[in-house]
Amino acid sequence: MDNKRDNRRDKRDANKSEYEERLVAINRVSKTVKGGRIMKFSALMVIGDGKGTVGFGLGKAAEVPEAIRKGIEDAKKNMVKISLKGTTIPHEVIGKFGAGEVLLKPAAPGTGVIAGGAVRAIMEAAGIKDIRTKALRSNNPCNVVSATMNGLKQLRTAEQAAASRGKTDKEILG
Repeated sequence: MDNKRDNRRDKRDANKSEYEERLVAINRVSKTVKGGRIMKFSALMVIGDGKGTVGFGLGKAAEVPEAIRKGIEDAKKNMVKISLKGTTIPHEVIGKFGAGEVLLKPAAPGTGVIAGGAVRAIMEAAGIKDIRTKALRSNNPCNVVSATMNGLKQLRTAEQAAASRGKTDKEILG
């Protein structure tokens, strides 16, 4: 009896992903047809490895668990590696997408993640421990997540900036 239970536990552990998965928003939409209303769900998911790789995806389905699964699959396809400087980001940046605008500022070690719901999910999934953020315009989770990802894609370390300009990182930093 115990052996069967152990085998089941091993299978569940094998199914666990190496990524941290976060549900940011779930939305119920309805379509009115001749026979009544048809309900469907969309799930906005964020996944990350906690080491600077993060992605987001939107899944849509008739059932919530299926929408979440599709969102995770979409997020895995849209993963990007971001530049980090220790536990924070290398420089201040503003990410924009549609009406969404997010300000990302580096913070001293020990500050923690100062961010709202949608931005916080991305920061924690990416492994950023110290950052200050502010969603400036839209508070729509889809636009805020897209704007945050846009900002994170713009980040470059001093070495990357120096290499693109043909200088040394000491010349860039001053």
